[in-house]
Amino acid sequence: MFSSMHAQQDPQYTQYMYNTMAVNPAYVGSRGHTVITALGRTQWVGFEGAPDTQTLSYDTAIGYSGLGLGFNLVNDKIGPSHELYFDGNVSYTIETGEDGNLAFGLKLGGRLLNIDWSIGRTQDAEQFPDITNKFLPTIGAGIYYYEPEWYIGLSVPNFLSQEHYDDDRPRGEIASERLHFFFISGYVFDLSESIKFKPAVLLKIVSGAPLSLDISGNFLFEERFRAGLAWRWDDSIAVLLGFQASDALHIGYAYDLTTSNYNVANSGTHEIMLRYEIFRRERMKSPRFF
Repeated sequence: MFSSMHAQQDPQYTQYMYNTMAVNPAYVGSRGHTVITALGRTQWVGFEGAPDTQTLSYDTAIGYSGLGLGFNLVNDKIGPSHELYFDGNVSYTIETGEDGNLAFGLKLGGRLLNIDWSIGRTQDAEQFPDITNKFLPTIGAGIYYYEPEWYIGLSVPNFLSQEHYDDDRPRGEIASERLHFFFISGYVFDLSESIKFKPAVLLKIVSGAPLSLDISGNFLFEERFRAGLAWRWDDSIAVLLGFQASDALHIGYAYDLTTSNYNVANSGTHEIMLRYEIFRRERMKSPRFF
């Protein structure tokens, strides 16, 4: 039988800092070339009805115009709910100095909401009408400032109030989706010629809900190997690993260990990421670590 668990309205990612378009449309095109990212996340392994998410994104700079374009496809399941997201993102970047860049982003798209109340239930399913391919539009925006060593951003992924499956209710009913605000920031320290260290933070503010805070620290060795730790306030701790398999392909992995009350019912969360970069420009002396 499907049990109630901690509310989660939008998909969350431990390796968000390597696919920042997922939380801020202004990030699109900031790497200066085409990037294709695939990510799979299996959350709370062993917990029936736990979130299961896959994403595929495409992000590119459009010549030297300052424009960026990106697309994001998300398949997200949680309990009886199945949602398919598709978003188009566009950004415009203004150079603010020798190294500074200020980007403004807009996201337009939508999602298809499906709910089959018979999944994981042995009774009362007939009390709730199923939902099939209900289209819900998405409008979001963000602002993002970055230099070679650091970045900061603020975004609202969706301004529209819509229906959403809410597993925090006693019977997992439909509720109005709340407004989400995302603040992100990070800094890259050159510890030596071969070692870099990047602390990063993500703060999520949701109307009527407690703050969500992610803090991470990643080391980059020889511009090829990555290792770090992440902590999500009152939720989990995570180990992050990465390997630059070639100039174009980066492979990332994260394992989350739940620290909330749900750790007795699951064996953690696994997340794997593949990022492929196309048409890379000549490598910079101090390459971007975000």
